[in-house]
Amino acid sequence: MQPREVESAADARAIVEERGLSHVKVGLFDNDGVMRGKYMSREKFFSSLEHGFAFCDVVLGWDSKDQLYDNVRYTGWHTGYPDAPVRILPQSCREVPFEEGMLLFLAEFAGPAEAVCPRAALRRVLQRAEALGFLPMAALEYEFFLFDETPDSVREKGFRDLQPMTPGWFGYSMLRNSVHAELYHELLELCETMDFPLEGIHTETGPGVVEAAIAVDRAGEAADKAALFKTFTKVLAQRNGLMATFMAKWSPDYPGQSGHIHLSLRSADGATSAFHDPDGPFNMSEIQRRFIAGQQRLMPQLLALLAPTVNSYTRLIPGFWAPTDATWGVENRTTALRVIPGSDKSQRVEYRLGSADANPYLALAAALGAGLYGIEQGWEPTPRVEGNAYQQQHPPELALPRTLWDAAQALKQSTAARELLGDAFVEHFAASREWEEREFRRHITDWELERYFEII
Repeated sequence: MQPREVESAADARAIVEERGLSHVKVGLFDNDGVMRGKYMSREKFFSSLEHGFAFCDVVLGWDSKDQLYDNVRYTGWHTGYPDAPVRILPQSCREVPFEEGMLLFLAEFAGPAEAVCPRAALRRVLQRAEALGFLPMAALEYEFFLFDETPDSVREKGFRDLQPMTPGWFGYSMLRNSVHAELYHELLELCETMDFPLEGIHTETGPGVVEAAIAVDRAGEAADKAALFKTFTKVLAQRNGLMATFMAKWSPDYPGQSGHIHLSLRSADGATSAFHDPDGPFNMSEIQRRFIAGQQRLMPQLLALLAPTVNSYTRLIPGFWAPTDATWGVENRTTALRVIPGSDKSQRVEYRLGSADANPYLALAAALGAGLYGIEQGWEPTPRVEGNAYQQQHPPELALPRTLWDAAQALKQSTAARELLGDAFVEHFAASREWEEREFRRHITDWELERYFEII
């Protein structure tokens, strides 16, 4: 049996027995999209397939640096950080190619923790789509920088003066991908083996920057694939003496790193596109127009899910391939939403706002949920932008929050967010972003020291 043939607990048990494994890997994703997990003994795994297992709920109560939130209700010192129930997802079975037959299974929180679990938040949106008679399809694409560094060397340098894997601005470079063909092939093979295959990969503009487009799939599976891609791209880089970063903007001198989301809706059986109308302008159906209207109108309210770090907001500036207002256009890469006209198979919208540092489950939940909400409300989008969106004035309600703190407040106040994701999730995630902003404010930057130390 092959890993991707596993569909049930019985199949999962059978493949572990077939391979004679003493342990398997089990992992889940936290608020920030960081994969947390462990090796689990075969006996424990078999038991967990039927009954679930317990995982300390602190992984929903700390940040990406394992620092404990002091402002959330779900968990904390006031609850004693108890274990939370977790279910294993047999159908998520994957090969770990560099661990000699090792298998990886994804898991997700159950019980009360499900209310604040990122994967469960997306599932609630997917259930909404199903109730409306739609099958959402999605594909995520990421930009990331590769450095000729190690976890030790970046710390020794204080994360300054880092050495990119390649120099210069070499977008779509056949030279770079040929010279480093072994690494590219190793990444392509990893993605195929672990079932998050790439539709394309190429160098982007900047030293050591690469863009990878993950193949389209049903939205739930697409989120799993994106989360695994980010995790194991970093693993592969470090195994090759390199480092990959998905932070939104690591240098003021280069463009930021995006996490664009391509989305479409199909009929429940997948047979026809709900977005494609050959008689409509740009092949857009009424459903697609209303979907875009929802994405546009709710973008300021849901921004914290798509730009979840303090660093995310350094990317959202004019002229650097990132949107600054909730605009839309047709084949226009200066707008936040890019309609891509095509056939029944290819008609879609590209949600260009998201940055590479976003949790894929939450970014997709926001982009999809907002579109569904627009359909339900019967909204219509503003007139499309033609030309350079950065040089045009837009209605004030399309302006995006400029800081993570402001985005967290907008999320908390959003009725739509609460309807889509649940009160418990919105309160928990917004509090976690407020924590992130407060952590930043506690620190003194190099810019402040250089500017004020002597002269003020």
